Amino acid sequence: MRARWVRPVLIALLALTALAYLWDLSASGNANSFYAAAVQAGTKSWKAFFFGSIDSSNFITVDKPPASLWVMELSGRVFGFSSWSMLAPQALEGVTAVGILYATVRRWFGAPAGLLAGAALAVTPVAALMFRFNNPDALLVLMLVASAYTLVRALEQGRWKWVAATGALLGFAFLAKMLQAFSVLPAFFVVYLIAAPISLRRRLVQLAVGGAAIIVSAGWWVAAVALWPTADRPLIDGSPTNSIINLILGYNGFGRIVSGNGGGGGGGNFSGAAGIFRLFNTLMGGQASWLIPAALLALVGGLVWRRRAPRTDRTRAALMLWGGWLIVTGAVFSFGQGVIHTYYTVALAPAIAALFAIGAVIVWRRRDQLSARLLGGVGMLGSAIWAYVLLDRSPSYYPWLRIVVLIAGVLATIAVVGAPIAGRFGRRAVVAGVAVGLVACLAAPMAFTATTVTSAETGSIPSAGPAVTGGSGLGGGPGGAGGFGGGTGPGVGSAGAPSGSRPTGSGTQPTGAGRRNVAGTGSPGAFGTGPSGAAGARAAGGRAAGARAAGAGAAGAGAGGGRTTSAALVAALKANATSYRWAAATFGSQSAAMLELASGGVPVMAIGGFNGQGGNISLATFQSYVAKGDIHYFIASGGGAGGGPGGGGGNSEAAITAWVKSHYTATTIGGVTAYNLTAAK
Repeated sequence: MRARWVRPVLIALLALTALAYLWDLSASGNANSFYAAAVQAGTKSWKAFFFGSIDSSNFITVDKPPASLWVMELSGRVFGFSSWSMLAPQALEGVTAVGILYATVRRWFGAPAGLLAGAALAVTPVAALMFRFNNPDALLVLMLVASAYTLVRALEQGRWKWVAATGALLGFAFLAKMLQAFSVLPAFFVVYLIAAPISLRRRLVQLAVGGAAIIVSAGWWVAAVALWPTADRPLIDGSPTNSIINLILGYNGFGRIVSGNGGGGGGGNFSGAAGIFRLFNTLMGGQASWLIPAALLALVGGLVWRRRAPRTDRTRAALMLWGGWLIVTGAVFSFGQGVIHTYYTVALAPAIAALFAIGAVIVWRRRDQLSARLLGGVGMLGSAIWAYVLLDRSPSYYPWLRIVVLIAGVLATIAVVGAPIAGRFGRRAVVAGVAVGLVACLAAPMAFTATTVTSAETGSIPSAGPAVTGGSGLGGGPGGAGGFGGGTGPGVGSAGAPSGSRPTGSGTQPTGAGRRNVAGTGSPGAFGTGPSGAAGARAAGGRAAGARAAGAGAAGAGAGGGRTTSAALVAALKANATSYRWAAATFGSQSAAMLELASGGVPVMAIGGFNGQGGNISLATFQSYVAKGDIHYFIASGGGAGGGPGGGGGNSEAAITAWVKSHYTATTIGGVTAYNLTAAK
């Protein structure tokens, strides 16, 4: 029977999570404008909705499947497109994920464990980041947590419906972020094969049913896109061959693991050198690694303690489920040779939180044993020491906090391990030690989360928490050609990764307090009128040491940065826009996205897609569009060859630009050079 205190505490946890995730949500504006433009397009065109097109005239899709967009687009169709209607569903997905994780852990380990797991997930900095952002990771994590819940239900009685539900949820997770959703499959498969309370034959048959559910749940959309006549659907971004299968297996699949520029095409490594300690480096560490040492300790200790348990033992099954999730997904992120962003670590957060909570309960139940108290003490002290290290990477960020956390960890360890010395006060010492230990484990990530939720976040490379020192050891070179307005600079350009992940004193980052922004520092502002870099950006309450340097010109602006499009250019795009299929054509989805968002959603052709991996039309194809009067303006002052946000490498960019310049007259509109394709020389 559930204690009376559980429901009020659960309601408080969910309410506080909702408050945090919804707090000042619209301050981030369009967040990642690449996805924001697609959401806007989906509110205007059901075809764009189905395919995930970045423009309502369906020239090209985004480089991910559209499931996460569907949720935001349905909200936009009901409430009208806005920052709030787009981001609020993401926040509510986070609250739901916390609730489902609570329910999952509670079933086998009780309400305290469930509440601790939910709280640990809620205060993970990268979770607070991504559940307030419009990237597909929010829906991915929600579906993965939901699939873990249904798997736990299946493991209880071996019921077909729960196995099928697990497969269906994993299939829908695939439609959020493709193959990343399947990183939990090895753990799910092994734990059910070993621990389900039915015969081996039934286990194998049910696993086959679950696999079929995955294929149906994910495959219907993949099959529809693959079989749809190519002339009647948008181009597939991220696929040089305009193939959804190529996108799945290459750009969003094995390219992330084995390719030097896998998945991203920009050649950048945004999370430091690959290796076993990548999750703990200066770029990744503050995102989700706070409780990884304690989680791994709980995993190893729990498996040792349950090594002689029956095959269907639930504690061991849970450790295998969440531990397998953490190890396999963590290994992919640690050793992936392609583009691995720091915010991908949100997919680790549920597993870390669950293992942490399960470990705490196991230790508490065995607190009369010295081995359990030692394990608990080492876990708390290790978490406190690791928190100290992470906090020390941001020297000016509440310097007293790291001292408090370290002292709390030491005191908690002494109280828990040395409880027998306290005699009749031993039980109170253990209780007090556990309470102080929770402070040692959760205070620092909670502070990072508070910093994250009280600051705006924009761009295509979001990161949680304050600035860190020593974070510049990234792959990639200097950025490539700038976008509209020209200019080149360090960071995300046509060839490289950001030259730092909000490092302080790296030489590439503005020093003034500013809005969290990966837009870049190039000059002039986007389309000739907006502020550049941190200048004019929304204050972030001291969250970072200024806007992060990550590109130049419109490449950065298109990434959702703090730049604006001139009123004159907006007026030109909107003039007689319904008479054309596309109000303008330009190079790069990010630049096109900025134009669409500024003009209320008029469609813009994004030649080359996100980074030249898709939308690679020939000069002849472009000429045919012009001949039919489909395009009003051509804006060529952006991207350079080689790809990168805002630039469309890999297509006939130079040929198209040269042809337009030779046949049409250049016009300056709001500081931007444009060509009216309806008025030849």
